[in-house]
Amino acid sequence: MTVRTAPRNRQRAIVSFKGITLQAAIGGSGTSAFKREGDGATPIAAMKLISGFTRGERIRLPQTPLSMRRISGDMLWCDEPKHAVYNRLVTQRVGAPFKPSHEEMKRTDGLYDVCLVMDWNITSRKRYGGSAIFFHLIKPGYQPTAGCVAVHPRDMKRLLPHLRKGTLVKVLG
Repeated sequence: MTVRTAPRNRQRAIVSFKGITLQAAIGGSGTSAFKREGDGATPIAAMKLISGFTRGERIRLPQTPLSMRRISGDMLWCDEPKHAVYNRLVTQRVGAPFKPSHEEMKRTDGLYDVCLVMDWNITSRKRYGGSAIFFHLIKPGYQPTAGCVAVHPRDMKRLLPHLRKGTLVKVLG
């Protein structure tokens, strides 16, 4: 899969995969070859898909070879570079909440109703190198992301049957 910055709008992209071409939103800072935590940029890189998450109670997905987990209310993604579980999924125990900086996976805005994890700073982790670079659903009007790649739900449904662990997502500048 190829993700190219759209002409005349560095916060938008064109995604191409197996003859399918569609629009996407990318980071508010556009793309960057020097991704840092919190910079709002989508990394220029080749990232493999690892797995995915879904809000099964909110969206019905087509069959996909990609491993998908149902999101529960206790799932968080740690984005605190100094923490031992930086850029990892964590669960919040009742009575012992996870206090470091994190994102809730069970969002009310629907962005993570389908959320695919790309291998950015996961298998080879670097502190402050950027966390939670996902392939997820768009905000209305294709508003920019915090660094992820986001597509319309209908386009995600078109792509999912073809995606599997190891599918390469190449983000170009």
